Amino acid sequence: MADPLHQFVIKPIIPFEIGGVDLSFTNSALWMVIGAALSIAFLTIASGKKAMVPGRVQTVGEMLYEFIAGIIRENTGPDGRQYFPFIFTLFIVVLMGNVLGLLPYSFTYTSHIIVTFALAFMVFLAVTIFGFINHGMHFLSLFSPPGIPFLLKILIVPIEILSFIIRPVTLSVRLFANMVAGHLMLKVFAGFSTMMLGMGLTGLFAGLVPMFFNVAILALELLVSLLQAYIFAILSAIYLKDTVDLAH
Repeated sequence: MADPLHQFVIKPIIPFEIGGVDLSFTNSALWMVIGAALSIAFLTIASGKKAMVPGRVQTVGEMLYEFIAGIIRENTGPDGRQYFPFIFTLFIVVLMGNVLGLLPYSFTYTSHIIVTFALAFMVFLAVTIFGFINHGMHFLSLFSPPGIPFLLKILIVPIEILSFIIRPVTLSVRLFANMVAGHLMLKVFAGFSTMMLGMGLTGLFAGLVPMFFNVAILALELLVSLLQAYIFAILSAIYLKDTVDLAH
């Protein structure tokens, strides 16, 4: 059976090195470029005609726009509209990484923690920077909920600070772990099918069982891919709410 972890190996396509630093163009970078090109092409076509009676492509584009606008409106408030380009871009990047990774011979760049952490850390930086820009030092009141006795604040404040700091970790690990787990299951069941095909007629029929399981898992993984992109976008919007509407 083929190594199920082999699908996550980053391989250089165009080797390139400067001063001992590896800057090779890899399979991961290739699929990032493909994802960016496809999303730009689709959104350009969808917004090209601006017809009063939209076609299918324009309808899907408008649905995506309204979907992200609804997430921001419900979780960040009307003042959060300024973050629409940021949240929309995050959603598309994660969605393309998740969905394209289901294609045969593709690469799931969201299955690497360095990629998901980079995206999550951008959200963390945006919250921190714009929090201080919009609220000044009052932004620190985020870590001290109102109405709590001073003695309890000694315990609560460190917990709030820790929960704020680990946001990029939890946000990135959630996406990374789901992508890795799902793709491992797909590869394992596909390996069972191909292994049984070499066992004669009995193996041929026996191999159909894991194949059917693989089809079901593939459908589930597609749902998880869409759901994880949604969760990443909605959590980012929730975190950014503190930059426009500080509750404390």
